[in-house]
Amino acid sequence: MPASEVPTDASWRRVGLLVPSSNTVMEVDFCRRLPRGFTLHTGRMYLESTTPEGESRMLDHHVMPAAHDVGTARPDVIVFGCTSAGALRGNDYDRKLCERIAADTGADVLSVISSVRESVRSRGAGRIGVITPYVGSLNEKIKASLEADDGVEVVDIRGLGISDNFAIAEVPPEKIVAFAAETFDGQAIDLLFASCTNFRAMDAIQGIREAVGVDVVTSNSAALEAVYRWAGIERSDPEEA
Repeated sequence: MPASEVPTDASWRRVGLLVPSSNTVMEVDFCRRLPRGFTLHTGRMYLESTTPEGESRMLDHHVMPAAHDVGTARPDVIVFGCTSAGALRGNDYDRKLCERIAADTGADVLSVISSVRESVRSRGAGRIGVITPYVGSLNEKIKASLEADDGVEVVDIRGLGISDNFAIAEVPPEKIVAFAAETFDGQAIDLLFASCTNFRAMDAIQGIREAVGVDVVTSNSAALEAVYRWAGIERSDPEEA
């Protein structure tokens, strides 16, 4: 970046990111694709097991301390970066949690699951297919969150059954593409959602589009869209690096 284009300190926009401690993907996706002049500041919420029990412990004991800590960096906006934890206790709980984080930090707060629902709405998708790395009990929560919006039907949701969060990040993009194609070959859907901020689904978007023939939203692409929208920046494909 030429020196003349480097933002002054006063013009930096700081994005706080709250991720499960074992997440190794979301920071990378954000660092590659945040707008020029944005900086990323991450707080980690202890989580190793991607199960309802593990995520409940994270929600009850680790979210607010991590939020308070990242709030000392004075972010302008904070992203609560766990899709399934946002859906675990329902959309009202997710909204109230974001309000608690906002009250503690003074930042605007966006959650991934609410960003996903907004991305689905903005595309006018009624029948959606969902792939996840999760166990079945978390898939049920994702489905309920999505179908809480009028006119949205989850035609099918399939998971890889992985409960070790670190292992989720090790699933290669080509396997995600193959899983999507295998699951939704011949099914009539308007859009495919690939859930989980620790899933390398952003690197699989183009492959899924070609294999399934529909638009694709991922947890991280939806969260990035929400940050762009919050900032008033128009970009047709925030999922692209």
